[in-house]
This record gives sequence, structure tokens and C-alpha cells, in this order.
Amino acid sequence: MENVVQLVRENPIVALILGCEVGLWVLLGLGLVARYLLRLRTLSTLLLAAIPLLDVVLVVAVTLDLLRGAEPRSVHGLAAVYLGFSVAFGPSIVRWADVRFAHRFAGGPPPVRPAKGTPERVASLWREWSRVVVAAAIASAVLGALILFVATPEQSGQLSSWISRLWVVVGIWFVAGPLWESGSRATTEGRRRGGP
Repeated sequence: MENVVQLVRENPIVALILGCEVGLWVLLGLGLVARYLLRLRTLSTLLLAAIPLLDVVLVVAVTLDLLRGAEPRSVHGLAAVYLGFSVAFGPSIVRWADVRFAHRFAGGPPPVRPAKGTPERVASLWREWSRVVVAAAIASAVLGALILFVATPEQSGQLSSWISRLWVVVGIWFVAGPLWESGSRATTEGRRRGGP
């Protein structure tokens, strides 16, 4: 625990990333409580619409930190990655939580999870992977903008290394997700038809 406290003290951006993550779940929870338990739809919409503002706060803070001369560290790259994934996956996280909350507290239908090997499951994995591509593109664009407009030449190396890491993750996600499931499905269908 002391190591975490020391990390946050030495890197305020870490505290901000953690704060944004906590803020996302707090706003999401409050928004769903307002919608389904309190029946305050307008308040719910405002709370859920405030979630992207956390991303704006994070980008501004990272930019200001670098402009003040902070040495780029992994946390600055992590902030850009967090931003990309938050923007790309944020709406689907809200939908995911909304369905479960509505089922649990408002008599909504149960969440549907496509079974392995089904066309629905394959389509779901392709959609998920496309969000990963969008996340990597957003994070790469933010990192590129920080490199071009904010970081000094000495600072840019630490930030640019994140871009290649992101695209490696995209490749691994592709192979382990939709490609693997598509191959498994094709093999299963071949066996059903009496193939080898």
C-alpha cells in the first residue's frame, strides 16, 4: 500500500487516472440509480453524459504536466491509452451496465451472452476488436499530438514507444479474439458436415 501512495505522490497523473476510473464507475452507478430507482431520466442522462468529461480532464492535465516540463514517463503514455480505451469502450460499458441494472432492479430482460462458436459470438468479437482498433487509433493520435506539439525532442521517445505497444496489443487481440473464434467455428462446422 505504501508503494501505491508513493507512486501517486511522485506521479500525480497516476492519481488522476485512478480518479477518472473511479469517477467513471461512480457517474455510471449514480446515472443508473437515477434512471431506474429514482425515475429521474433527465438527471440520469446528465450524469451519464458527464462521463466523457473525465477524459477531457485527463487530456488537459497530461498536456499541462508536459508543458510545465515534466519528464515524460510511462504514466503519460498510460493516460493516452486509458483515454483511447475509455472513449472506444465507454458507450459499450454503459450499455453493458444498463442491461444488467435494468434486469436486476427494473424487471428488464436478462442479459444475453452469445454461445461460443455461434455466428453471434463471432460478430460480437469482431465488434469488440474494432473497438480495440478505435482505442489504439485514438491513443496513437493523442500520443502523436503530444509528441508534435507538447513534448521536446528528448521527451518524445518515451511517448512514441507506447504507439508500437498499442498496435502489438491490437494484433494479439485480433489473433486471440475474432480470428481464433472464426477458425474454431469453421472447424466445428466442418466436423458437422462430416469433414476431417
